Amino acid sequence: MRISSGYGAKPAGGGFETFSWYFFRISGVLLIFLVIIHLLIMHVTTDVACTTYQFVAMRYDNPLWRLYDWLLLTLALLHGMNGLRVVIDDYVHERGARLTLMSVAGTLTLIFFMLGTITLITFQHTGNLGVSCLHH
Repeated sequence: MRISSGYGAKPAGGGFETFSWYFFRISGVLLIFLVIIHLLIMHVTTDVACTTYQFVAMRYDNPLWRLYDWLLLTLALLHGMNGLRVVIDDYVHERGARLTLMSVAGTLTLIFFMLGTITLITFQHTGNLGVSCLHH
């Protein structure tokens, strides 16, 4: 078994593997910032007890927050599934099994992406459900 140093050479010849190589690195850097901002807003500056449906609904009244969450969802899902694709390609040597696993991973990626996108697009604020937190 080969142990990766994480500094693999860029694939030669261009194509999908080169795109995947660049995407992995760029999405990883972007995700660091997106996740840190998410953690700060949802878990540091806001009391966890106040992170309720009402909090999210009020946040989603601004379309930029929906876009932010969609970008976080999209990059995290594609980054993770691209990593899974690389692992399958590296360690599953039988062609039929590799094709099956890649197909399952691709199908799950599409399903999760569609579910997340539909949820973000169709989410509707149902009005005030009561005070979620009392600020003194």
